[in-house]
Amino acid sequence: MTEHTTTHAPVALGGKLVTPVTLFLAVLSLIAGVIALVRFILGLGAVTNMSDGYSLGIWIVYDVVIGSGLACGGYVMALLVYIFNKGEYHPLVRPALLASLMGYTLAGVSVMMDMGRYWNAWHIFWPGYAQFNSVLFEVATCITFYILVMWIEFSPAFLDKLGLGWVKKKLSKWMFFFIALGVVLPSMHQSSLGSMLVIFGGKVNPLWQSGYMLPLEYLLTAILLGFSAVVVEATLVSVGFKRPLETPLLTKLAKLMWGVLLVYLAVRIGGLVQRGAIGNATYFSSENLSFWIEMTSFLLPLLILARPSDRRNPGKLFGAAVLLILGGFMLRVNGYLVGFHNGEGWHYFPALPELTLTIGLIAFELLAYIVLVKYLPVLPALPKQTSR
Repeated sequence: MTEHTTTHAPVALGGKLVTPVTLFLAVLSLIAGVIALVRFILGLGAVTNMSDGYSLGIWIVYDVVIGSGLACGGYVMALLVYIFNKGEYHPLVRPALLASLMGYTLAGVSVMMDMGRYWNAWHIFWPGYAQFNSVLFEVATCITFYILVMWIEFSPAFLDKLGLGWVKKKLSKWMFFFIALGVVLPSMHQSSLGSMLVIFGGKVNPLWQSGYMLPLEYLLTAILLGFSAVVVEATLVSVGFKRPLETPLLTKLAKLMWGVLLVYLAVRIGGLVQRGAIGNATYFSSENLSFWIEMTSFLLPLLILARPSDRRNPGKLFGAAVLLILGGFMLRVNGYLVGFHNGEGWHYFPALPELTLTIGLIAFELLAYIVLVKYLPVLPALPKQTSR
């Protein structure tokens, strides 16, 4: 008979780099690069529908507000493994960190796309110009430093590939400091993404203007998005690269997801009832339709993951994670775009170049992930079979 012995040591997948999938992603990335070039030369008006009334377009809302939430996989795994000492989840850390690194790095790039006078971006970090009482300043600086922290956290993968074990050993003595920053910084800026809506006041529909509860709601959904992204990423890697699925670990994650989801729904629904805003959702409108899509996307996973047996079902677990991602997506789109009104005469819908650039950035993120897992030790080694 045979038995399986597993190793958590990460390995590079290897294999062909040029495939129909990578070629398709490369083409989308190239198109996005051309649009970005046009934007930087001719300005925002040449490729966007943004205006004085809607200065936060799809690039900020998706690539930063939503994208950074989806990139919280590394954040939640750091919480579990290093803060709560759950070493059993360690095989999921480096893949989650890579996905987070790609997501946050492209969020930083997107900020430059969306910034009108991008050549003045350095003002954010210069004391003479920095606005220390600004929520957006806190978001910008935290995201920037978190990107740097993640590159440092991920550097052992490069050091392993280059055979620089002695550098990795020295770095490991200080890694606790960067891991701590990697927990504090996302907690700060994810909650501050909710704080940004607080200052919009009555311009935001009461269904999404929950005042000082917004930072907590955004932090809780960032944690949910992080867990969900880990589940989706692990499942797609398993299918795409024909690897066994880490079902036991994902099942345990599902229990944590369910608990956080229960807390979030209590906060969200309780806030709606307390403010008397739930009545706003009882009549038909496009805003209310978006609200019920959002709420359904959170409520269904609560039912799907309620039973332990269903958490062990890869299909149901994947479906619940996708629904949670949709719920987090809708919450942020609803708050920043659908439920935001800046007065009569102002309207916004993304222009085709805006959407194309967003799709291209996602394609580049996927392409970079595929390239790096093929050349760097990221994914855990497959179980080895031994006879006895």
